Amino acid sequence: MLERAAEAVRNAEAFVITAGAGMGVDSGLPDFRGNQGFWQAYPPYARLGLSFAEAANPAHFQHDPAFGWGFYGHRTNLYRSTIPHAGFHIIKSWIERKHATYFVVTSNVDGQFQKAGYDDDRIVEVHGSIHWLQCLQPCCRAIWPNQESIPVDDASMRADHIPRCPHCGGVSRPNILMFGDWSWLPERTEAQEARFERFLTERGDSPMAVIEVGAGTAIPTIRATSERLGWRYDRATVIRINPREPEIKPPHVSLACGALEGLRCIDALLSN
Repeated sequence: MLERAAEAVRNAEAFVITAGAGMGVDSGLPDFRGNQGFWQAYPPYARLGLSFAEAANPAHFQHDPAFGWGFYGHRTNLYRSTIPHAGFHIIKSWIERKHATYFVVTSNVDGQFQKAGYDDDRIVEVHGSIHWLQCLQPCCRAIWPNQESIPVDDASMRADHIPRCPHCGGVSRPNILMFGDWSWLPERTEAQEARFERFLTERGDSPMAVIEVGAGTAIPTIRATSERLGWRYDRATVIRINPREPEIKPPHVSLACGALEGLRCIDALLSN
C-alpha cells in the first residue's frame, strides 16, 4: 500500500488535500470523537453533561452569549497558538518539488493550512472558519476577519468579552456552520467552492493525487468529496490515511495510521 501511495504522489501533476479533524491531532489539537473525547478536552462541559453538538450550537449566542463565546473563544485562542505539525510541510514540499497545482478541501475551522503557508485562495473550508465573524441575526451579509481578543475563564468556560457586530452593535458569532444552525452566512465558503470547481476544470486530465487525512464517517463530507474525485476522474488516486476508518475500494489506497506517520512513511519512500 505504501508503495502504491508513493507512486501516486510521484506521478501526480495535481494534488487535492482533503482533511478532516484527524489532521490536527498530531499538532496537539483535541480529538472530539465521541463524548468522552470531547469531555476529556473540555471537563466543564462534562460536568454540565453537554455534548460537542450541544456546545457547538448557535442558540447559546442568542440566549447566553458569554457561554457561547466561552467555547468558541477558547477554540479561537487554541487555534491561534497551535503550530501545524510537520505533515503539512511534507505535502507542501511534494507540491513545490513537482511544481504541481493543488487545492485543499477541509472540514476543519482552525486555519491551520493557511498558517502552514498554503494559499488562502486554494482552500475550501466547507464548514467555515473560526478566524472570520458575522452578525448573529444577521443584520447584513458582511463577513469580517476575527481580530478579537477573547479571554475565557477555564473553570466556567465563559468569555470575559463578547465580540459585537460593527454594523448593528449586536452579538457577532464565528462564520462557522454549527449544529442546528439557522443564520450561517455561506457566501465565503461558496466563493471557495467556485474556485475549486474552476481548478478541477482547468487541470484537465492530468494525473491527480487526492490525499485524504483524518476524515471520519460520523460527518462524511470530506470522505464523500475524496471518493467523488476518485471515481469521477480516471487518472485520480485517493490515498486515505486514517487510523480507525481507513477502508476504501481499489484501485485507491488505504493506510491505517495517523496523519503524520502516514505522510512521513510516504515521504521516506519518495526520498529513496
